[in-house]
Amino acid sequence: MDVKNFVFALKDMGVNFFTGVPDSLLSPFCDYIVKEFGITQQHIVAANEGGAVGLAAGHYLATGKPAVVYMQNSGIGNAINPICSLLHEKVYSIPVVFVIGWRGEPGVKDEPQHVFQGEITLDLLEILGIPNVIISENTSLEEFHSAVSEFMTYLSKGKMVAFVIKKGALSNDEPVKYMSKVPLSRERILESIVNKSKADDIFVCTTGKLSREMYEIRERLEHGHQNDFLTVGSMGHSVMIAMGIAMSCMDKRVYCLDGDGSMLMHMGSLAVVGVHRPNNFVHIVINNGAHESVGGMPTAASQLDLSAIAHAAGYENFFRIVEQKELDNVLEQIPYIKGTVFIEVLSNLESRKNLGRPTTSPVENKNSFMENIMGKRI
Repeated sequence: MDVKNFVFALKDMGVNFFTGVPDSLLSPFCDYIVKEFGITQQHIVAANEGGAVGLAAGHYLATGKPAVVYMQNSGIGNAINPICSLLHEKVYSIPVVFVIGWRGEPGVKDEPQHVFQGEITLDLLEILGIPNVIISENTSLEEFHSAVSEFMTYLSKGKMVAFVIKKGALSNDEPVKYMSKVPLSRERILESIVNKSKADDIFVCTTGKLSREMYEIRERLEHGHQNDFLTVGSMGHSVMIAMGIAMSCMDKRVYCLDGDGSMLMHMGSLAVVGVHRPNNFVHIVINNGAHESVGGMPTAASQLDLSAIAHAAGYENFFRIVEQKELDNVLEQIPYIKGTVFIEVLSNLESRKNLGRPTTSPVENKNSFMENIMGKRI
């Protein structure tokens, strides 16, 4: 289906405000919304899906019109609390139109972190009481408009509705090309970090292309992967995973290799680190100002000084880096710095088209990592 037809139908439902967190399956939709509205009062990229629900609720309370909240199906978890305790008809009865990318659809090959989420997506929507319709490559305009008509009735009664979007269901002949003039790429930054680190340093890597690039760097250098925990899902939680490891392994330096979108998603974690201050903890955020792993839609971090935020949250040492020489100098200082360290490295949006994926399973990664830390077979 041409994404224009999809968006025009949403407008017919009374929608004039869009918010959410992007997904690769929704790239045609996200690109069209960015091209149509930009990042304006009509379209806001939220820090997380629950926050997007809050924005949609606020919009409805001020205008009486439903908003669209778009997300990958993994984001349903972040949205469950406000769905149940804010939107639901047993509470405030606030209508919202959800547009959900169906990663891990049963019968469709996908990455391990999406499989279980994909299996339970429709069940979750049923439990939450959200009427839904699946949009696929084979959905006709007649079927689609019939669903839209039914959804308008639900919305008029204060109910939520959801379009569940299968891979390839939407098309867009005018994709957006996201650009950045920052000199360093994420993969080059990661190579510098690995080359300057000690043999027993521990790394927790955030979801998306960062973990994939880290895996391939280790393969090229023939390092093995036992020092790295690849957080292939659970976006936004790598900071707390790394802190939990750091506070239990005070004899090792623990790096959290994070992205700006991931950091923004659960930014309260910075305050927890800043209060407890594990002195073996190094938090490196590679800030490309975008959700690059799922298409490149901008994040709020492109307008922020993340190192200043970390300082305000209580990190004892903080740096903001643009050039390679600066990065090398700071990385060389790390063994001699006392206290928690936060490093923001500005990055462009470049990544290799032939970037692979880990060939080991998440459980194999976990077991190797734990054996390395604990010194015994799991």
